[in-house]
Amino acid sequence: MNVLGVVDQNMEFIYCLAGWEGSAHDGRVLRGYYYLCDAGYSNCEGFLSPFRGQRYHLKEWGGRRPRSPEEMFNMRHSTARNGVERAFGILKMRWAILRDTTWFSNKMVTKIVNACCLLHNFIRGENGADVFERLYVDEDPDEETEDVDEDLILHIQPSVQWTEFRQQLAGDLWAARSWATS
Repeated sequence: MNVLGVVDQNMEFIYCLAGWEGSAHDGRVLRGYYYLCDAGYSNCEGFLSPFRGQRYHLKEWGGRRPRSPEEMFNMRHSTARNGVERAFGILKMRWAILRDTTWFSNKMVTKIVNACCLLHNFIRGENGADVFERLYVDEDPDEETEDVDEDLILHIQPSVQWTEFRQQLAGDLWAARSWATS
Protein backbone atom coordinates (compact mmCIF):
# COMPACT_ATOMS: atom_id res chain seq x y z
CA MET A 1 0.00 0.00 0.00
CA ASN A 2 1.27 3.45 -0.85
CA VAL A 3 1.10 6.23 1.71
CA LEU A 4 1.47 9.89 0.83
CA GLY A 5 2.66 11.67 3.95
CA VAL A 6 3.49 15.33 4.48
CA VAL A 7 5.49 16.12 7.60
CA ASP A 8 6.46 19.37 9.25
CA GLN A 9 9.83 20.35 10.69
CA ASN A 10 8.92 18.50 13.93
CA MET A 11 8.39 15.25 12.00
CA GLU A 12 4.67 15.34 12.71
CA PHE A 13 2.31 14.27 9.95
CA ILE A 14 0.26 17.20 8.70
CA TYR A 15 -1.27 15.19 5.86
CA CYS A 16 -1.66 11.47 5.33
CA LEU A 17 -3.31 9.77 2.37
CA ALA A 18 -3.18 6.01 2.73
CA GLY A 19 -4.57 3.44 0.37
CA TRP A 20 -4.14 5.05 -3.01
CA GLU A 21 -2.31 3.46 -5.90
CA GLY A 22 0.95 4.91 -7.19
CA SER A 23 -0.74 5.27 -10.56
CA ALA A 24 -3.64 7.26 -9.08
CA HIS A 25 -5.12 10.07 -11.12
CA ASP A 26 -3.42 13.47 -10.78
CA GLY A 27 -6.51 14.75 -8.97
CA ARG A 28 -5.45 12.74 -5.92
CA VAL A 29 -2.11 14.55 -5.70
CA LEU A 30 -1.92 17.68 -3.58
CA ARG A 31 -2.32 20.75 -5.76
CA GLY A 32 0.21 23.53 -5.30
CA TYR A 33 2.77 21.16 -3.81
CA TYR A 34 5.41 18.86 -5.21
CA TYR A 35 7.25 15.67 -4.42
CA LEU A 36 10.90 15.94 -3.47
CA CYS A 37 12.22 13.07 -5.55
CA ASP A 38 15.70 11.70 -6.09
CA ALA A 39 17.93 12.40 -9.08
CA GLY A 40 16.53 9.34 -10.85
CA TYR A 41 13.50 11.45 -11.76
CA SER A 42 13.35 14.40 -14.12
CA ASN A 43 11.79 17.70 -13.16
CA CYS A 44 8.21 17.51 -14.29
CA GLU A 45 4.89 18.73 -13.01
CA GLY A 46 4.65 17.78 -9.36
CA PHE A 47 8.18 16.33 -9.09
CA LEU A 48 11.21 18.35 -7.99
CA SER A 49 14.57 16.61 -8.23
CA PRO A 50 18.01 17.81 -7.09
CA PHE A 51 20.64 19.25 -9.40
CA ARG A 52 22.90 16.57 -10.82
CA GLY A 53 26.67 16.96 -10.57
CA GLN A 54 26.41 18.87 -7.28
CA ARG A 55 26.88 17.71 -3.69
CA TYR A 56 23.64 16.26 -2.40
CA HIS A 57 23.85 13.64 0.36
CA LEU A 58 24.10 15.11 3.84
CA LYS A 59 27.27 13.09 4.50
CA GLU A 60 28.99 14.94 1.65
CA TRP A 61 28.57 18.33 3.32
CA GLY A 62 30.57 17.63 6.47
CA GLY A 63 29.66 21.02 7.96
CA ARG A 64 30.78 22.96 4.88
CA ARG A 65 28.66 25.69 3.35
CA PRO A 66 27.22 25.57 -0.14
CA ARG A 67 29.22 27.42 -2.78
CA SER A 68 26.46 27.99 -5.33
CA PRO A 69 22.68 28.31 -5.61
CA GLU A 70 22.53 24.72 -6.91
CA GLU A 71 24.44 23.37 -3.91
CA MET A 72 22.23 25.39 -1.54
CA PHE A 73 19.13 23.94 -3.20
CA ASN A 74 20.53 20.40 -3.00
CA MET A 75 21.43 20.78 0.68
CA ARG A 76 17.92 22.00 1.56
CA HIS A 77 16.34 19.34 -0.67
CA SER A 78 18.38 16.59 1.01
CA THR A 79 17.61 17.92 4.49
CA ALA A 80 13.87 17.98 3.77
CA ARG A 81 13.86 14.48 2.26
CA ASN A 82 15.89 13.20 5.21
CA GLY A 83 13.27 14.57 7.63
CA VAL A 84 10.49 12.79 5.77
CA GLU A 85 12.44 9.51 5.71
CA ARG A 86 13.16 9.84 9.45
CA ALA A 87 9.49 10.51 10.21
CA PHE A 88 8.40 7.39 8.33
CA GLY A 89 11.23 5.38 9.91
CA ILE A 90 10.17 6.42 13.41
CA LEU A 91 6.51 5.73 12.58
CA LYS A 92 7.37 2.18 11.48
CA MET A 93 9.65 1.69 14.46
CA ARG A 94 6.92 2.76 16.87
CA TRP A 95 4.14 0.67 15.26
CA ALA A 96 5.18 -2.88 14.36
CA ILE A 97 1.98 -3.44 12.39
CA LEU A 98 3.32 -1.02 9.74
CA ARG A 99 6.53 -2.97 9.15
CA ASP A 100 5.16 -6.15 7.63
CA THR A 101 2.50 -7.38 5.26
CA THR A 102 -0.80 -7.78 7.02
CA TRP A 103 -3.84 -9.93 6.48
CA PHE A 104 -6.22 -7.02 7.12
CA SER A 105 -8.26 -5.60 4.26
CA ASN A 106 -6.98 -2.50 2.44
CA LYS A 107 -9.83 -0.50 3.98
CA MET A 108 -8.75 -1.58 7.47
CA VAL A 109 -5.04 -0.98 6.74
CA THR A 110 -5.89 2.55 5.59
CA LYS A 111 -7.58 3.20 8.93
CA ILE A 112 -4.65 1.66 10.82
CA VAL A 113 -2.11 3.85 9.01
CA ASN A 114 -4.15 6.99 9.71
CA ALA A 115 -4.58 6.02 13.37
CA CYS A 116 -0.84 5.35 13.71
CA CYS A 117 -0.05 8.79 12.24
CA LEU A 118 -2.47 10.46 14.66
CA LEU A 119 -1.05 8.60 17.64
CA HIS A 120 2.50 9.35 16.47
CA ASN A 121 1.66 13.08 16.43
CA PHE A 122 -0.05 12.87 19.83
CA ILE A 123 2.93 11.14 21.42
CA ARG A 124 5.40 13.59 19.86
CA GLY A 125 3.28 16.50 21.12
CA GLU A 126 2.87 15.16 24.65
CA ASN A 127 6.42 13.87 25.19
CA GLY A 128 9.20 16.40 24.96
CA ALA A 129 11.73 13.67 24.20
CA ASP A 130 10.88 10.90 21.75
CA VAL A 131 12.68 7.69 22.66
CA PHE A 132 12.13 6.33 19.15
CA GLU A 133 13.85 9.32 17.60
CA ARG A 134 16.92 8.65 19.73
CA LEU A 135 16.82 4.95 18.82
CA TYR A 136 16.26 5.55 15.12
CA VAL A 137 19.48 5.11 13.20
CA ASP A 138 19.25 4.90 9.45
CA GLU A 139 22.16 2.97 7.94
CA ASP A 140 22.23 5.34 4.98
CA PRO A 141 19.60 8.08 5.25
CA ASP A 142 20.10 9.09 1.63
CA GLU A 143 19.65 5.59 0.22
CA GLU A 144 16.32 4.82 -1.38
CA THR A 145 14.34 2.47 0.84
CA GLU A 146 11.11 2.21 -1.11
CA ASP A 147 10.08 -1.07 -2.68
CA VAL A 148 10.35 -0.85 -6.45
CA ASP A 149 7.22 -2.98 -6.85
CA GLU A 150 5.12 -0.32 -5.13
CA ASP A 151 6.28 2.54 -7.34
CA LEU A 152 3.71 2.45 -10.13
CA ILE A 153 4.60 5.74 -11.81
CA LEU A 154 4.88 4.56 -15.37
CA HIS A 155 5.91 7.70 -17.23
CA ILE A 156 6.89 11.25 -16.44
CA GLN A 157 7.50 13.93 -19.00
CA PRO A 158 10.40 16.31 -18.27
CA SER A 159 9.26 19.92 -18.08
CA VAL A 160 11.20 23.08 -18.90
CA GLN A 161 8.76 24.99 -16.68
CA TRP A 162 9.65 22.87 -13.61
CA THR A 163 13.36 23.06 -14.39
CA GLU A 164 13.05 26.85 -14.49
CA PHE A 165 11.04 26.77 -11.23
CA ARG A 166 13.81 24.76 -9.58
CA GLN A 167 16.45 27.22 -10.82
CA GLN A 168 14.41 30.20 -9.53
CA LEU A 169 13.91 28.49 -6.17
CA ALA A 170 17.65 27.79 -5.94
CA GLY A 171 18.38 31.46 -6.67
CA ASP A 172 15.87 32.60 -4.04
CA LEU A 173 17.39 30.28 -1.42
CA TRP A 174 20.86 31.52 -2.30
CA ALA A 175 19.79 35.18 -2.05
CA ALA A 176 18.15 34.56 1.35
CA ARG A 177 21.08 32.70 2.91
CA SER A 178 21.82 33.88 6.42
CA TRP A 179 25.61 33.97 6.50
CA ALA A 180 27.79 36.81 5.29
CA THR A 181 28.97 36.56 1.72
CA SER A 182 32.43 37.53 0.60
